[in-house]
Amino acid sequence: MLDESLTALAAAGGGAVVAAMATDAWHVTRDGVVRLFRGRAEVERRLEDDAALVAGAEDTDDARQALAPAWALRLRALLAEHPEYADEVRALMAGLPQAHHSVQHNTAHDNARVFGVQHGSIVIHPHPDQAGA
Repeated sequence: MLDESLTALAAAGGGAVVAAMATDAWHVTRDGVVRLFRGRAEVERRLEDDAALVAGAEDTDDARQALAPAWALRLRALLAEHPEYADEVRALMAGLPQAHHSVQHNTAHDNARVFGVQHGSIVIHPHPDQAGA
């Protein structure tokens, strides 16, 4: 039975691995996980297959959410067999770029309109009746 701290570490690690899929941090993350699993080819194939699933998903967040438990389970099995790898898992997670959280405040006054978007595009097509308003 794996102790609670290692179980929590495996869960956090699984989440961190899939969070990096289809991002700029993916190659660094993938290489770190492959090293952690001592270069096992099947792990590298699984990482690539799962990253391709995320990249091709209509909703990447849903895809990541579905894959996180599987990677947590893989890390849990690895840590059950090799609890001495815990520091390597922690080091891998510490080396990953942290997610950036953005905050946006939009305020409109006196019948004005405000449109905002983060991390994407926005295209506004005014209704013909309002085009000159």
